[in-house]
Amino acid sequence: MNKLIIKAYIFPLAFVLLFTLTGCAGGIPNDVHTPEDVANRTIGVLSGTPAVRLADDVGTAVSFDVPEAMLSALIAGHIDCIIMEGTTAEALIAGTSGARILQDPILEYELRIAVPRENTRLLDAINAALEELDNNGILRNLYNKYFARGRFEYEPPASAGTRPGNLVVALPPDSPPLSFMGDDGRFVGMDVEVAIAVADILGVSLGVLEHDAVDLISSILHGRADFAMGWPHGDAEDFVHTSEPYAIVRLVVIVRR
Repeated sequence: MNKLIIKAYIFPLAFVLLFTLTGCAGGIPNDVHTPEDVANRTIGVLSGTPAVRLADDVGTAVSFDVPEAMLSALIAGHIDCIIMEGTTAEALIAGTSGARILQDPILEYELRIAVPRENTRLLDAINAALEELDNNGILRNLYNKYFARGRFEYEPPASAGTRPGNLVVALPPDSPPLSFMGDDGRFVGMDVEVAIAVADILGVSLGVLEHDAVDLISSILHGRADFAMGWPHGDAEDFVHTSEPYAIVRLVVIVRR
């Protein structure tokens, strides 16, 4: 049976102020005390974020466009809990006494880049590029763009495309928000932009190989791609090396106090 995803619009200002500023839960009890308690609940999520899919898998997702309206719905008892990205969740509940974040995340994993085990030179170059992207804030901005609906437009550095050479990255076409096909038929997503940014720092051009997500490693082992995105640490370590993480995805649960 398909789960119901409800589109919630902006609540009246008085409603938002009543619950977000006062934090008054009206004595409505909280029945969600651990991430396991989320199962079969009505779960608030921000539309267009990965939390939608997770919430729909474990319960009934209620999609909101406005974070404050979602928090108000939680405190008022219209939804049982909220699933959202950790940093954004902390900012959302700051200043309210009506909600808290469960100590344990409901989902947490690292995103890394996989390269052939014998190509340590490429691994070192990718790690150096990721360090630069981390230091200048691009990795964080790209993460916020795709996991927390932030606003960011990547600007290539002057060194982009100034060196001879080409790298090919393997990407699946159906793994939003990491990599998927846009309306114009081109790859978009966080992994796509991180791969572009890495190639830009290395000064080379980038090609994309469309490949099934469950078998990305074969594209590397057979030499069709130079690297693959979104690889978990330690997976297939006999065949590939993985870079330093370029993102740590952490989804948390917000509940009423």
